Amino acid sequence: MSNDTNVDDPPEDTDSTGEATLEAEQSEQSQRDERESDGERSSSEAGGDPDVAGGDAEAGGDGDTASGGRDSDGDGGDEPIDEFRPGDDSSDEEIETVETVDDLGSSVDVDPGVEIDEENAEDDMLGGLMVDSTADIEVPDRLVDQVIGQDEARDIIIKAAKQRRHVMMIGSPGTGKSMLAKAMSQLLPQEDLQDVLVYHNPDDGNEPKVRTVPAGKGEQIIEAHKEEARKRNQMRSILMWIIIAIIVGYAIITGQILLGILAAGIIWLIFRYTSRGTDAMVPNMIVDNGDQRQAPFEDATGAHAGALLGDVRHDPFQSGGMETPSHDRVEPGGIHKANKGVLFVDEINTLDVRTQQKLMTAIQEGEFSITGQSERSSGAMVQTEPVPCDFVMIAAGNLDAMENMHPALRSRIKGYGYEVYMEDTIEDTPEMRRKYARFVAQEVERDGRLPHFTRDAVEELILEAKRRAGRKEHLTLHFRNLGGLVRVAGDIARAEDKEFTEREDVLQAKRRSRSIEQQLADDYIERRKDYELQVTEDGIEGRVNGLAVMGEDSGIMLPVMAEIAPAQGGGQVIATGKLQEMAEESVQNVSAIIKKFSDVDLSEKDIHIQFVQAGQQGVDGDSASITVATAVISALEDIPVDQSVAMTGSLSVRGDVLPVGGVTHKIEAAAKAGCDTVIIPKANEQDVMIEDEYDEMVDIVPCSNISEVLDVALMGEPKKDSLVDRLKSITGSAFEGSQSAVGAGGSSPSPQ
Repeated sequence: MSNDTNVDDPPEDTDSTGEATLEAEQSEQSQRDERESDGERSSSEAGGDPDVAGGDAEAGGDGDTASGGRDSDGDGGDEPIDEFRPGDDSSDEEIETVETVDDLGSSVDVDPGVEIDEENAEDDMLGGLMVDSTADIEVPDRLVDQVIGQDEARDIIIKAAKQRRHVMMIGSPGTGKSMLAKAMSQLLPQEDLQDVLVYHNPDDGNEPKVRTVPAGKGEQIIEAHKEEARKRNQMRSILMWIIIAIIVGYAIITGQILLGILAAGIIWLIFRYTSRGTDAMVPNMIVDNGDQRQAPFEDATGAHAGALLGDVRHDPFQSGGMETPSHDRVEPGGIHKANKGVLFVDEINTLDVRTQQKLMTAIQEGEFSITGQSERSSGAMVQTEPVPCDFVMIAAGNLDAMENMHPALRSRIKGYGYEVYMEDTIEDTPEMRRKYARFVAQEVERDGRLPHFTRDAVEELILEAKRRAGRKEHLTLHFRNLGGLVRVAGDIARAEDKEFTEREDVLQAKRRSRSIEQQLADDYIERRKDYELQVTEDGIEGRVNGLAVMGEDSGIMLPVMAEIAPAQGGGQVIATGKLQEMAEESVQNVSAIIKKFSDVDLSEKDIHIQFVQAGQQGVDGDSASITVATAVISALEDIPVDQSVAMTGSLSVRGDVLPVGGVTHKIEAAAKAGCDTVIIPKANEQDVMIEDEYDEMVDIVPCSNISEVLDVALMGEPKKDSLVDRLKSITGSAFEGSQSAVGAGGSSPSPQ
């Protein structure tokens, strides 16, 4: 393969076409020199304006802003990246050099005259930002400056862009992976982009030739070839009609008109058939970077093999002179379009193993031939010369992406780049609150149709960000979902023709934008009330109101019942409700406590545990442990359980109540169901951030061991020396207070 950038090097078979191409290039040379000189003078300027300014975790700009720097020797070395401000190419304003992540998005700029109250910033919901609405907040031009919270990831993207390193980002959806990938295309050092042309190969039609030329020259070359082909076809057409006229005239003179018409038709077919050879001389431009002003960005997420690696279209007419030349059927893949730029593949583990192997080859070689991806297609017989694909790979996915990812591909990325984990939450600081206010401004500007948000509305959104974090003194980094709430609130305000989006619109948006799981959970609660499956009054032996979550943001009440029966053989614990592995193990932990403190011979008893209406998905996680233990103990001792009490918590084999996830949503579910008291692990006390409307509806009781749980949940005094009486000896945690270090993330049951 030739990687020449001189356009006067067409394939050997081009003859006069090559000469025509050379003439066309020479005629454009003066204009080209002028453009190049202009380009040198404005190499530090930006072209275009990003069309996206949103802070949505997956949002980005496909604008043509050249936001990367180029070192003096053009090799993207260790010199700092120049920061460019999108705008008119004629601008000569220079921006300070960005070298570290500390210079990126570290402050929130506002309109002149607006100040930041540093003294009261700690207590102010907007971090001391003295604004009346988001209209006063300036949105950064570059995507990398708009990313919030992922400081380590941003730092890595900057370093990787300077050195052209591959990056793998692992984390939850909506935390900014694709946005950082798009930002990297703006940060890449500027290089000479190329157009890629595919030519007919006269020696072997199934092996088209590949040539690369400077960006913008490909179109000129094709026009030169087309003009030459038009001239040839015109001359052939004139010659054909002259010959046909002579034949027809001769036939009329000799009186053999039928024979003359037949001969004229044969001549027409011959010229028509041979003219296809002239058309085949026109190359096929598969990569056109003529209008590209920054490094290309290709999102190949979910792309099939052909779209990623390139393909050759099937040709149903493979003979008789009616077939399409093979070079005209070549289609580029994402790896070829991303040449000199960024290839982004999210959910990398969903790619076929063979596709991952070929992708690894492309990364290693920097070039990859295009062939038909379907074995039964006529395109499978075609294979081009190697096509350039010198791209920077950005692979992304959830935690499970690493399990199904080809180990050699991961090794290639890790060996020549970086791996980074995307955070889910970040510490709540005044600086971060200011950035969240800027995030709202970014979403409004990105959408372009939403009214700006008032100060009260932004404060309510920040409160929701704190609530969704699930951790005290933290803010969520799941910006895609939070951005959806911004858009719903803005739509509500716009429908009412308001000048600004107000706090009431945000509150209404929170109700309207409930997840499917939350809507189902609310429906379950109402239905159970109708059928009296939900009990919140009096006391019942062996029945406890457990709490669970569906999805990520919806709570539901899940009753658990226990019954003790004589054993037919050896005693055993029987649990029903489609328990998953972790839930089954939690039941076994409960049985260990019962065996230790009970004087009942459990070998003569069967303990039946039922999770009432657990649903088709069953129960996973161990957060129902204290619920199961309370139900079993109540059934063993014939002590009723207060049905106005609901509970959640994991249980160790020594009786410690351990932290779980989703406590906020579970408490709200209990309040909706009509419960008065909710028992939670003491370690989760710091994670409670329920809505104001539920605050006065329930009493929250944190417990550190099973004895404290039983004191609240059971009605009446236990008998002396009974199981409940013995469990009162458990007064402290076996972990000596280390539970609080586990946090809400210590257990991630679903539905918990």
